[in-house]
Amino acid sequence: MTTATAVTTCPECEHGVAVPEGVRQSEIVECGDCLSELEVITVEPLLLALAPEVEEDWGE
Repeated sequence: MTTATAVTTCPECEHGVAVPEGVRQSEIVECGDCLSELEVITVEPLLLALAPEVEEDWGE
């Protein structure tokens, strides 16, 4: 089980999101309340934003 080192606010529902230790920029975390996928924008200070939707042409 991972230890949450920081709690920040979900940009979608404004509830607290526990972010695990060692999270990196551009990683995706999930809000436990609204289940939105959130992208880590910066680690110091911890800032989350809604993750972009995956497009069909990604990776082509």
